[in-house]
Amino acid sequence: MPKLTHFDESGAAHMVDVSGKPVTDRTAVAEGHIRMEPETLDLIVEGRAKKGDVLAVARLAGIMGAKKTAELIPLCHPLPMTKVALDLVPDAALPGVQITATVKTSGQTGVEMEALTAVSTAALTVYDMVKAADKAMVIGEIRLTLKEGGKSGRYEASR
Repeated sequence: MPKLTHFDESGAAHMVDVSGKPVTDRTAVAEGHIRMEPETLDLIVEGRAKKGDVLAVARLAGIMGAKKTAELIPLCHPLPMTKVALDLVPDAALPGVQITATVKTSGQTGVEMEALTAVSTAALTVYDMVKAADKAMVIGEIRLTLKEGGKSGRYEASR
C-alpha cells in the first residue's frame, strides 16, 4: 500500500509540502449524477422550476465549488485553476442529470479534489433548486474518471 502523504511520521495530519515538485500541466475529470422522479426532470428540462434555470445555476455553482475547494477540504492546497468546465446532461433513462467536471491547472499538485467538489456542488445545487418538487432525489456515483500530469502520471478509471 502506498504511503499516505497527508500524515507525518507520528501519524499527525499535515499539509503536504509540494515546494520541491516541478510545475506541470494537470487535468482532472470527475463525474456523478442526481437521480429524480421523471416529473422533476421534466420541470428542469422544460424550464418550469420556480427558482430559475436549474442547469445554468448548477453549472455556476460547480465552478464556484471548484474555486472554493481549499476552503472546504482542510489539507487541500489553494490552486490557480486555468479551466473549470461542467457539463450537466439531462438523462431520461436515469432519470436525472449526469454531471461531469473538468479542471485544469499548471502547478505542483493535482486538481482531483477540485473536480470532485465541482460535481458535488453542482449536484447539491440541483437538489436545492427542485427539492420542493422531489425530496427523494439521490446524489451518487461521484468519482474521479481521469487524472493527468504530475509524478504519478495518467490515471483513467475503468467503467
